[in-house]
Formats: sequence, C-alpha cells, structure tokens
Amino acid sequence: ADGFRNYLKGKQMATAEALLIDKAQLLTLTAPELTVLVGGMRVFTTNYNQSKHGVFTNKPGVLTNDFFVNLLDFSTTWSATADSHQQEFEGRNRVNGEVKWTATRADLIFGSNSELRAIAEVYACEDGKEKFVKDFVAAWDKVMNLDRF
Repeated sequence: ADGFRNYLKGKQMATAEALLIDKAQLLTLTAPELTVLVGGMRVFTTNYNQSKHGVFTNKPGVLTNDFFVNLLDFSTTWSATADSHQQEFEGRNRVNGEVKWTATRADLIFGSNSELRAIAEVYACEDGKEKFVKDFVAAWDKVMNLDRF
C-alpha cells in the first residue's frame, strides 16, 4: 500500500489512511509535511495507474492548492461507491447530484481527521496558495534528501 500514490492492493489489515500515516511516520514527516505532500502529489496526478481519485483540480499538473479547496468545499457531499467496500468515494454536487470528484479513504482523511483538517484549511484559504507552494517544496526536498547523508 502507498497512500501517497493512492495505491491499495487487495484487502489490508489496516485502513488506507492508517497505512498512509504509518508511511509518513517512517519518512519522519510531520502532519503538515504529510498534508502538503499529498495535496501537491494529487494535483500533479502522480496516482498509481493514472487513477483520478483525489485529483480535485481542473488544472492537473499545476502546483495549486485546489486539492484542499475542493476537498473542503461545502457544495460537495461524499458517499462510498456501491461496490468499493468503503474504500472509494464519490463527491457529488449537493444541488444537482452530479459526480464532481472521486476519492479514496487516504484522500478524505484530510477532511475527517481534526488535526489534518485544520492544516488543510490553512492551505485551502485564498491567502494559503503561496504558503502551500513554499511548504510543498520544503517537504519534497526533505523526502528527496532523506537517505543522502
């Protein structure tokens, strides 16, 4: 399993979001570093098998805070897909019921876990765009240099 790439193979003993948190701990990431990395990786579309789960943007490949803005959008209601065993979800427009986004448990933890949600709200703010980019670069640099020295 790799929550950073939205990959979960078969049935696991732990939930996707627990496995994501565990992987972040192994990488010595703080909660803000985990949050910013996942948000950035989703808009960069780095998911396993080119999955669209968690790609909450209309500008894929551009480093924006769209993941957080759209995840926390009150006009979206989330529900599990029928055959996913509570692993995959659809975000539907509250007014017309159209599917806007799809997600996994590893994506939705940033809206359901109180600590991660508070961090996500900082990045979702209008004035959080610059902080998001700066923090993403710092967290990415940290991970890329973990085994260098």
